[in-house]
Amino acid sequence: MTDTRTANPAPRLEAAYARIWRTRMAGLPFLNANLRVEAVGFRPWEGQWLGALVTPWFVNLVLLPGEGAWPSLAVGAERFVKLPAGTFRFIAGRDDELGEHHACSLFSPALEFADHEAARAVAQASLDALFDAANAQAPEGRGKEGAEPAAVSKRDFIRGRFAGTSHGDRG
Repeated sequence: MTDTRTANPAPRLEAAYARIWRTRMAGLPFLNANLRVEAVGFRPWEGQWLGALVTPWFVNLVLLPGEGAWPSLAVGAERFVKLPAGTFRFIAGRDDELGEHHACSLFSPALEFADHEAARAVAQASLDALFDAANAQAPEGRGKEGAEPAAVSKRDFIRGRFAGTSHGDRG
């Protein structure tokens, strides 16, 4: 039997969300028919697994348990995760097949994507940007060493605006 904490969770995540798509999500009007379920760029990160998940109804960052400590939360509870590009809010979810996982919504619904390749490219670019410390900026007036960084809005992150600084208005 494969240890779910050490094996890349991408296949399990895809299987669980493909099942959800076929059952609970079937026929809902906000599905993007051009998208499918795909786990993108999963990698070990600080003892957990971090990647992105593209589905016909959302594009999310997803954290799953790995070999390190896992902060088990009630469904719907939130945690703030510090990544090189800033601090992001993840919400706890649970699936019978997948177990507990934490998600940070990037796009929901995912109707703005013309095709799956575009959604996948945005998911991968988001992951790349998360791990680029150049995207993080100290909040104004921080002053105190060790003070918590300001949370980065997901929409600002995707649009290239960090810590209140605009890098071109895209929308």
